Amino acid sequence: MLLKTSLFLLITLIAIQFIPLERTNPPVDKSIALDAQPEVMQILHKSCYDCHSDETKWSKYAYIAPLSFGVVSHVENGRAALNFSRYKTIDKEIKILRLKKAIRTLKLDTMPLPSYLLFHKEAKLSKEEKSLLTKWFREELEKLQPSK
Repeated sequence: MLLKTSLFLLITLIAIQFIPLERTNPPVDKSIALDAQPEVMQILHKSCYDCHSDETKWSKYAYIAPLSFGVVSHVENGRAALNFSRYKTIDKEIKILRLKKAIRTLKLDTMPLPSYLLFHKEAKLSKEEKSLLTKWFREELEKLQPSK
């Protein structure tokens, strides 16, 4: 029975490798992409761009099922939530909501995702980086909804 179960699992693991997943990076139009100060861009590239842009660096494990299912899903969800490659095209009201959520996720330390940090320890944000991003997100919010 153990041999049959092991064989079944092995065959299943091999078979799921052939399930096609799209791991694409649409072309980036710099005229609609985020353009922020270099320090902010450096942090975002290091810790956010793999899921929140069209400039994903697809790592080797993104091609190995079942990990690939999670990776592709996280990238699709991240791009849908806030895509820095299309930042200037995001509807103002949606952008306000996303920026507020970004501030909350920094405060709660929920981004980058813990599962991402397992393989990308360099993406962990320092207190200083969180502070700089929070300040920048607040400045962006102020541009979108100035104080009266």
